[in-house]
Amino acid sequence: MRFNGRPHQDHGLDQHGLYNLNAAYWNLPTPELYEQAILRHEGSLSHMGPLVVRTGHHTGGSADDRFVVQEPASMGDIWWGWANKPIAAERFALVHQRLASYLQMKEVYVQDCFLGADQRFRLPVRVITEYAWHSLFARNLFIQPDASPADSHDPEFTIIDVPRFHAVPSLDQTRSETFVLIHFAQRLALIGGTSYAGEIRRALFAVLNYLMPARDVLPLRCAANQGRDSGVALFLGVGGSGKTTLSADPTRILIGDDEHGWSPHGVFNFEGGCYTRMLHLSAESEPERFATTQRFGTVLENVTVQAQSRRLDLADDSLTENTRGAYHISAIPNASRSGVAGHPESLILLTCDAFGVLPPAARLTKAQALYHFVCGYTARIPGRGSASTEPAAVFSPCCGAPFMPLHPGRYVELLRERLERHAPRIWLVNTGWSGGPWGEGRRQDLTHTKTLVNAILSGALDRVETRRDPIFGFEVPLSCPGVPSGLLDPRSAWRDPAAYDAQAGWLARMFRDNFSALAETLDPDVRSAGPQANAGEPQ
Repeated sequence: MRFNGRPHQDHGLDQHGLYNLNAAYWNLPTPELYEQAILRHEGSLSHMGPLVVRTGHHTGGSADDRFVVQEPASMGDIWWGWANKPIAAERFALVHQRLASYLQMKEVYVQDCFLGADQRFRLPVRVITEYAWHSLFARNLFIQPDASPADSHDPEFTIIDVPRFHAVPSLDQTRSETFVLIHFAQRLALIGGTSYAGEIRRALFAVLNYLMPARDVLPLRCAANQGRDSGVALFLGVGGSGKTTLSADPTRILIGDDEHGWSPHGVFNFEGGCYTRMLHLSAESEPERFATTQRFGTVLENVTVQAQSRRLDLADDSLTENTRGAYHISAIPNASRSGVAGHPESLILLTCDAFGVLPPAARLTKAQALYHFVCGYTARIPGRGSASTEPAAVFSPCCGAPFMPLHPGRYVELLRERLERHAPRIWLVNTGWSGGPWGEGRRQDLTHTKTLVNAILSGALDRVETRRDPIFGFEVPLSCPGVPSGLLDPRSAWRDPAAYDAQAGWLARMFRDNFSALAETLDPDVRSAGPQANAGEPQ
């Protein structure tokens, strides 16, 4: 085997079942990975320096392609179902064997890195990839070792990512040729049949969601920032609800944009980089994030590049609406270098309600926060990864069901303990529609949403008069400086209040129907914290 870069002789690739490789490029820095990716025609250099790549038709994520190996050590812990589909250990072994055979006499790229900015909970991981640009993605997203000797890295979990190797569904019992297979006992995950680099990140987040609760760390799909003179804020939400946009405040320190742990000591970033949507990004709306599209080191997926000038067209969604960028967090000027902070003073649950029912902001009790956390409600908008022409309600327990190997109740109880111990202010913020559903109403104005968030973080919204919503039970503010009071009451924003009532009743039933599958496993206060039936409406 020929090694390039820094080989780790004590922990080589043979321990992962990989033999007879043509070359293993180990921990290559960004410039060399650029050279490799361009020489191998994996991507192209765009204006100002980003590497632009294509991922084909698969641009992220179907949970139907992810499987967890059934084996004695973890079988009793896994929340089996649509989010964690079982695969036999024998099937995993056969896929692993064929994948290793496929890689013989081929080149691979290895990044040894870490997950967890707090060194007390840090997890050393190894990412082995077929593509050079996937290795650059891992280098951007995960935490790089410091100046300690290279051979000190002993991976506790390994990803082998081989886009050109496909499953055989009839043989492997997968849904399609794309697969993500996680074997917790072997500390190994296999990814194939997809060029979408986000599957690497998702698989490792699932690993953290399995391992961290046993160490008294609550894993959260959230962004986090901190005021220069005030406390930490968490922004929890399903993808597309506004975590990255609302946490990217130049007056506050960004801790991280999507994945964090909440330990007995405080909050810490799981990652060392950011992976965000790029469609319609502008220098006016988000200058710090826009600047990452004009720097060397950023990887841009499925972003259109003008042929002659190599300039980007961030408004073009002809390839997919899920255009993405991966960059190191140091590209954000106001980002935390440590990735570690104290306990949050504010917890904001985000949703994008496409049906015009939920208010722009509502204060929650602890029980209501647990209820909305376990529901994980948002809406999928037509065109955003969906062929539907109508929005669809989405309920993703704990705001990330496809990445949650344990039962949602485990994460709910970890959150309960922290809410009771640290008593943050808790708010629900709707970044979706007002005055009617999608197609009739209008999207919440981003300026108003940011004003509401700032009022929450400063504590100003704690002091305003509120009204209790008759269906959902939370407290809705009657005023907020800088936000028209008429926008705070969703019912009054509709032309026809009766139509709003019907829509609100329908959404409340959706909540109750979704929650019924989990209700018996949760405490009574959480079960009673959801929306109530209208008078005359069946429970």
